[in-house]
Amino acid sequence: MSESYKHKKVITIGTVSEITGLTERQIRYYEERRLIFPERSQRGTRKYSFHDIEQLMEIVEKMEDGVQTFEIRQEMLKKEKKRDERKIRDEMIRGQLNARFGIQQSP
Repeated sequence: MSESYKHKKVITIGTVSEITGLTERQIRYYEERRLIFPERSQRGTRKYSFHDIEQLMEIVEKMEDGVQTFEIRQEMLKKEKKRDERKIRDEMIRGQLNARFGIQQSP
């Protein structure tokens, strides 16, 4: 299955700045704080996704509410860990069901 349009990294930092109202410096700061993760083109240009833009807007909202970047990062790490644990659990359950009912999975 191909990557969702929402996660494709194709938007330049200038366009992200226009969409969000953030300066390019603010956007780079959030990258330095490991809150967003743009890809780089062969020429080194940052490329963002619609998901990154949504994430930036959430970050700005939280900061306006007084939450620090460190706290935002910690919250992100907790969410990632829960998502990973849920994925592992789901795979284990799927494997148990497949084993129970004799379903063979293709590689």
